[in-house]
Amino acid sequence: MTQQGGRWTADQVLALAPDAASRKAGSKLGAAGPWSEAGSSEEGTVWGLCKGSGSKPYQTVIDLADAAGPAYKCSCPSRKFPCKHALGLLLLWAGGEGAVPPGPAPDWAGQWIEGRRQRAQEKRTAEPAGSAGAGDPEGARRRAERRAVRITAGATELEQRLADLLRGGLAGAEQAGYGLWEETAARMVDAQAPGLASRVRELGAIPSSGPGWPVRLLEECALIHLLNQGWLRRERLPDGLASTVRSRIGLPASADGPPLRDHWLVLAQYDTADARLTTRRIWLHGTDSGRTALLLSYGAGGRAPELALPVGLELEAEVSAYPGKGQLRAALGEQFAPPAPSATRPPGVSTDQAAARYGEALRDDPWLDSVPVTLDRVIPAPDGDSWQLADADGDSALPLTPTARSRPGLWRLVALSGGAPVKVFGECGHRGFTPLTAWPEGTGEAVQLC
Repeated sequence: MTQQGGRWTADQVLALAPDAASRKAGSKLGAAGPWSEAGSSEEGTVWGLCKGSGSKPYQTVIDLADAAGPAYKCSCPSRKFPCKHALGLLLLWAGGEGAVPPGPAPDWAGQWIEGRRQRAQEKRTAEPAGSAGAGDPEGARRRAERRAVRITAGATELEQRLADLLRGGLAGAEQAGYGLWEETAARMVDAQAPGLASRVRELGAIPSSGPGWPVRLLEECALIHLLNQGWLRRERLPDGLASTVRSRIGLPASADGPPLRDHWLVLAQYDTADARLTTRRIWLHGTDSGRTALLLSYGAGGRAPELALPVGLELEAEVSAYPGKGQLRAALGEQFAPPAPSATRPPGVSTDQAAARYGEALRDDPWLDSVPVTLDRVIPAPDGDSWQLADADGDSALPLTPTARSRPGLWRLVALSGGAPVKVFGECGHRGFTPLTAWPEGTGEAVQLC
């Protein structure tokens, strides 16, 4: 498949798995044994028949030419995307041309691909016409005004609750338990301020969380107070900071920045989940512009988000920024080529420069937990009971976050380094550095750590 620029690695394929069980089951199907009539096309399609428990094999077809990531179709009853058969077929394809030779697609695979691409073309054609007369501007303005009134009432109430907490002493927060915060968060949901609700819920986990919890609670209360005051005085703020406040409050926004076309290298992809929603974060680096962009996608009800761009791929596409000074979130726009493996590496900085970059970013967004940074020539090293990334060419270091220290990726990083400098991409914030991807010195593929 010449348009793919080379075959994916097994790690890139397994990064698409919706969960660990699918990853394990897909790995077992990555050999030629259960497959028949497997093939591929130059347009970026892979297909095959996988023997299952029934009399008929499962028909599996994958469209690799979709610039937003692979699309899948399988006749198995699984509700996971991709299913284990799709993962197995991709692993088979990644192993070399012998097991998945080029050739014409069978009718069942060709019909799905043709129908899918025809629908995509119809959608692109219909979008400009559909957007011309969209919406009711006056109705939208009235709804926005009503919501702003509710948020103002909620922020004012939250200010009073914070004042009551501080007046009574932080020890009272430990005695009140989590119910106090959950009830307050529910009030913020009623006020249509989901950002405030989320931050209030986080307060509930701080009391009795270990030594120094009163300090951490006071810090978080101060940040919520700052956000409340930012909303209540938003008319006095510069436009960029006012947009950031609206975003942190939880008001919806559209990616209205000018489209930036570039070759975007996928630096990291990882999921976080709660009982209701799975959030996928994909970090991109523009190889021409030097810009960093964050794509967010969501999956409800335990389903994995649809957008999947494994680490080490590169795509030529446009991205548009969301409003807010210093905000890195963007929306993926028109794609001009499918994702393909790339040997490109992002430029790096020292650990001192990384810490300074986070400090500078806080001026534009005081509620920012971390910033994306690529560290150049660092060595993972133990630091008492913890770990740090030490600058190989200086005397500075960044501690790893507690989250990073508890992940298996730490030991992958240590093994990759072997005591030698490595390049590491991750998130640098007030809790330390969380490594997400690493590259060995010289040549070598990206290793995902998350």
